[in-house]
Amino acid sequence: MGLKILIVGSGGREHALVWKIAQSPLVEKIFAAPGNPGIAGSAELVPVPVDETSRIVDFAVKQRVDLTVVGPEAPLAAGITDDLTRRGLLVCGPSKAAAQLEGSKVFTKNILAKYGIPTAEFRVFDSFDDAEQYVLTHRLPVVIKADGLAAGKGVSVAGTYEEAVAFLRDVMEKRVFGPAGERVVVEECLTGEEASYIVFSDGEKFVPLPSSQDHKRIGDGDTGPNTGGMGAYSPAPVLTPEIERKVQREIFEPLLAGMRSEGAPFRGILYGGLMIERGAAKVLEFNVRFGDPEAQPLFMRLASDLVPLLMQCAQGKLTDAVMEIDPRPTVCIVMSSAGYPGPYRKGDPILGIDEAEGLGGVQVFHAGTAIRDGKLVTSGGRVLGVTAVDDDIRKAIARGYRAVEKIRWEGAYYRTDIGKRALQRDEV
Repeated sequence: MGLKILIVGSGGREHALVWKIAQSPLVEKIFAAPGNPGIAGSAELVPVPVDETSRIVDFAVKQRVDLTVVGPEAPLAAGITDDLTRRGLLVCGPSKAAAQLEGSKVFTKNILAKYGIPTAEFRVFDSFDDAEQYVLTHRLPVVIKADGLAAGKGVSVAGTYEEAVAFLRDVMEKRVFGPAGERVVVEECLTGEEASYIVFSDGEKFVPLPSSQDHKRIGDGDTGPNTGGMGAYSPAPVLTPEIERKVQREIFEPLLAGMRSEGAPFRGILYGGLMIERGAAKVLEFNVRFGDPEAQPLFMRLASDLVPLLMQCAQGKLTDAVMEIDPRPTVCIVMSSAGYPGPYRKGDPILGIDEAEGLGGVQVFHAGTAIRDGKLVTSGGRVLGVTAVDDDIRKAIARGYRAVEKIRWEGAYYRTDIGKRALQRDEV
């Protein structure tokens, strides 16, 4: 009998997880709660929203699921891992205590400071008046972060005092992010180039995936508001082998040791958002799950079986799981609904996915799609992650955009410069 695996989530990251896990000879059955139409070809969809964690846990127990893999951060911050563990089930994802690394910016900054891990200078405020007074005397630009979860949108890099105060007011007085805005972190704005570094951890040891780079802002040239991510590529040339060794030694090793000392050992997927300048890396943020859209290009590069890594993380013993990486670069271009990350329309029919995948070396991951009257339609801000692999980064980008041009719906939007930083480094 093969393994029964439950994936929690419904986005592009979860489609990529299911796509990769379905390739494993160890797996007999995959469930996805709630999943999406792209996932439906490889998994049984369970119509339970991700925030109904008790129903998800009951389902996993009833089905005697061998492993649960939690995609998004909210169920982890709510303690789904603790609930599953109490019922005797294996889960790849951190405990509620360890998930504070993403659930609370204040918690993370305090941990980084306590254990001497490089990050931006910061102050914490729970009063709007105090935060405003501090910001108005701070050098611009200034970074303001809501303490709690805000779907990747609770951060402002304010270039003017008016912008900074307006964001503070939205977060702390208008509570546009709800309880996430009870406290804020105000920190210096780091300069350099960002990279994403994601590892599997059993609480003591860790196994890293290749580097990647996300594109957070909605517009070309990194302009406009932050989003959940408009595209990603792997590897990120800014993270050289020498810098990668320093990241492991100066960031991940002391962090995992610190979390053990705090009584909250970190088991699961740990994602470091890093700023790299002049050969040194500082922590921007931690996430406690795979990145979205970074998971899509990373899983396309992972040539070996993902399941043993997930199982060993859950068991707390990374021992003999191997990781073979395709040396070829991969690029994911996110196609979104017009208006995203603000209000956007739903229900537009999507055409051309089969043509895009027919190019070869292309996988289209569903993020915000639904079936209506038998047709595939848009149902989210980020709709698809068009992911391509090729012999070099230039060819991978070109293949990805050829695939994007095959896909159509009313108001489809995408950035045209995904991977530009890698191309610039290629030209040096």
